[in-house]
Amino acid sequence: MSDLVQQLEKEIAGLKFKASKSNVGTVVEVGDGIARIEGLSEVQASEMIEFPKGIFGIALNLESYGVGAVILGDFTQIKEGDVVKTTGRILEVPVGEDLIRRVVNPLSLPIDGKGVIKSKINYPVEKIAPGVITRQSVNQPLQTGIKSIDATTPIGRGQRELILGDRNTGKTTIAVDTIINQKDVICVYVAIGQKASKVAQIMATLEQFGAMKHTIIVAANASDPAPLQYLAPYSGTAMAEYFMDQGKDVLIVYDDLSKHAVAYRQMSLLLRRPSGREAYPGDVFYLHSRLLERSARLNKDYGGGSLTSLPIIETQAGDVSAYIPTNVISITDGQIYLESDLFYAGVRPAVNVGLSVSRVGGSAQVKAMKSVAGRLKLELAQFRELAAFAQFSSDLDPATKSQIERGRRITEILKQPINAPVPVEEQVAVIWAATSGHMDEIEVERCQEFETGYIKFLKVFKGKPLEIIKEEKEVSEKTQKLLEEAVKSFKKSFR
Repeated sequence: MSDLVQQLEKEIAGLKFKASKSNVGTVVEVGDGIARIEGLSEVQASEMIEFPKGIFGIALNLESYGVGAVILGDFTQIKEGDVVKTTGRILEVPVGEDLIRRVVNPLSLPIDGKGVIKSKINYPVEKIAPGVITRQSVNQPLQTGIKSIDATTPIGRGQRELILGDRNTGKTTIAVDTIINQKDVICVYVAIGQKASKVAQIMATLEQFGAMKHTIIVAANASDPAPLQYLAPYSGTAMAEYFMDQGKDVLIVYDDLSKHAVAYRQMSLLLRRPSGREAYPGDVFYLHSRLLERSARLNKDYGGGSLTSLPIIETQAGDVSAYIPTNVISITDGQIYLESDLFYAGVRPAVNVGLSVSRVGGSAQVKAMKSVAGRLKLELAQFRELAAFAQFSSDLDPATKSQIERGRRITEILKQPINAPVPVEEQVAVIWAATSGHMDEIEVERCQEFETGYIKFLKVFKGKPLEIIKEEKEVSEKTQKLLEEAVKSFKKSFR
């Protein structure tokens, strides 16, 4: 009899153990996009879990007494006592050609009113970055069409170039102009915490210039909950990786990662994770590093595709040494720093050439641009130093005066209107004319007028120097003679 009782007790204990391991849980607390759930003992980290009414969430905190999850949707529809189920799937989003020309949310659901997206391919939102063996060096340029960037801080395909500056200094404009300038590159623009009106404006601009035909917009607007803003850049990267894996070149813009860090901080504090500096959680560096490390240029054995990223960070009063800016600066391969003082002085784009840098350098420039960019950087550096020195002295020698005057003209030709990217051969011709001293006699106020007329003149000039630069991608002695002949002829008519 006692043997039978012992056997029954063992069976009951076994049943209790099986029941304790479950794929079903109960909501015990919900609010601000966060749910605490009892049960779900078999759930995986970052697994999609299903709430009632078709709402999904992500399991982030796996603790001994339950699960902390973020809700991807309207959390007001979820109540205490609701039953939650695991899906067995780590978070993934639909990707593919159908997303091009569309505006979607971070779950790949359309928000542009143009109908359903029928994509059957899913990509994981979180993915390990390509290893060293799969990569090749960055040596192919990605032309932005912006003279001050292509000449002084060139961007290569597969590079990560940070754009940072205060609010309203033209950070988004640089990213949009770069997208407009692309012809053979798929572009993904990720809007994190932006106003819906701004996203609509960007879409209208891209439509106007025909750039939406190669662009996907992923939008987690300011009105969307923090979990969707947290998810947006990872979803956008998954969509971009699909094309990279097919051997295509892709450009992704994250606008902006400072709002992404704030959304993650909000989620982490609500999940009761311990806070660190400025209340950010300890893994906020890893938040951005595991995202940006996915940008790469793959070698031919792995398809030869590339993913170039332009993360944007907003600074406060030009403080580049703050927590989030320094984090992202240390992850990226260079930065373009936009300065408020330059912007308000009318130098637009307001690129500070001294603080901006590209760690890929001349490897990401065509030979023609490399041959003229070296002198441009030197002339600009000398001008900035002498201009600061000249403030304290009225009596300057002729050599110093001429250097300052040339620097003023170079600064003038680097100014550029918005949504007007310039082809690289035209950039080379204008920068060559300025650095060779051919514009020294032109009044500073007429430099841009001179530039416009000079480019029009070159397009009809005998010998077609612009076409030669475009084809050969270098400025040979023969081409240089043609340019000299052209600029001298044009100066006579310009006067």
